[in-house]
Amino acid sequence: MQTIHEAAAAIGTGQIAPLDLVDRCLRHIDQWEPHVHAWVFVDGDGARAEARRLGDELAQGRRRGPLHGIPLGIKDIFDVADWPTAAGSKLWAKSIARQDSEVVRRLRAAGAIFLGKTVTTAYASFDPPVTRNPWNLDRTPGGSSSGSAAAVAALMCLGALGSQTGGSITRPASYCGVAGFKPTYGLVPCTGVVPLAPSMDHPGPIGRCVRDLRIMMEVIADSWLRPNQSGISAPRLGRIGGLFDELAEPAVREAMSATVDELRRAGAAVCEVVLPARFGDVLAQHRTIMAVEAAAFHQERLAQHPEDYPPRITALLKEGLACPAPEYVRAREHQRELQRDIERCFQEVDALVAPATTDPAPDRSTTGNPAFNSPWSYTGLPTVSFPTGRFVAGLPVALQCVGRRGDDARLLEIAAWCEAALGVKPLSPALHSARA
Repeated sequence: MQTIHEAAAAIGTGQIAPLDLVDRCLRHIDQWEPHVHAWVFVDGDGARAEARRLGDELAQGRRRGPLHGIPLGIKDIFDVADWPTAAGSKLWAKSIARQDSEVVRRLRAAGAIFLGKTVTTAYASFDPPVTRNPWNLDRTPGGSSSGSAAAVAALMCLGALGSQTGGSITRPASYCGVAGFKPTYGLVPCTGVVPLAPSMDHPGPIGRCVRDLRIMMEVIADSWLRPNQSGISAPRLGRIGGLFDELAEPAVREAMSATVDELRRAGAAVCEVVLPARFGDVLAQHRTIMAVEAAAFHQERLAQHPEDYPPRITALLKEGLACPAPEYVRAREHQRELQRDIERCFQEVDALVAPATTDPAPDRSTTGNPAFNSPWSYTGLPTVSFPTGRFVAGLPVALQCVGRRGDDARLLEIAAWCEAALGVKPLSPALHSARA
């Protein structure tokens, strides 16, 4: 019982109680957390008490939905009432939230159980976290949703909240061998979430398979078109090259080609799609917007407490403070133009496909290269990533599917088709390889 949908079915039939499920996750935390360091804190007593209450509701014939009794992790930039929201800051470690963020409120109302707060990189930016990759403790779990991805990978929780401004859902999900969904910009509210760059911040779920991502999205999205119950026919997929070929490690390119060939054999129609000319500037312009907007939020506090900002977020903020206003305006104009141009890429295809990351998880001195993810945070298009079942240097690699703006439900259907066509099952790292 490794997925949300499996656990939901078992809860629905009375095969397992929410308390039993919570206890199972807490045992995995006891086993893995000394090695992986995915959690800021765990509220085991609170989770057990909530599980008992939700179990009583089931006994009375009330079930709130498929998340009723499901244990989740919450990235430590989301406010949870009466819990601190530190966002990777040492000085905010005792900053208690007065109310739930809107996304957390929706999950709570749906019956989800919160086990605790998962580690984020400092202020959801680039400095490496304390968290380690469950597949190899010498490798990064990615960032900034580091703890969320690692905790889901190690079955310390069945799902988790993440967020992405550059590559902070897709990259850690890929590195840790789990699935991640970055929704269309604005589909999931940011109320009660510590911002990085408000014009590109995307809350989203991390889970063990595409189906679990859909279950969470149906709860946290502002609006949701339920998937076609009859399923979909084989999709039309557009493979994109350019920087996705140029920056990918050779082994990742080979894995991508093998994955696309397998999807083609399963019935998908695959063609090459040329990205717009403006795409060539996307990484530089994304950096400009992120730096300026992050600096606008952090400027005063950085001046007062520079010691609370590690080197890479400090460099980003100083870059933003030094950026001339016209340069930011030009970057925003480029963003709008590319958002318009990119729509033409979907004229003949249902989704674009590319590697989720440039490489398998690198060493712990970095959170990895977000180059394959930042363009979609910049344009606001929905993306879903999931493991392909292939490994490079013993580490999982993932496929990334990109959809039209607002076509989130359809994109998840396409990704579910691809996942099934590849025969992918949820992956679990082995603790015997862990080293303290």
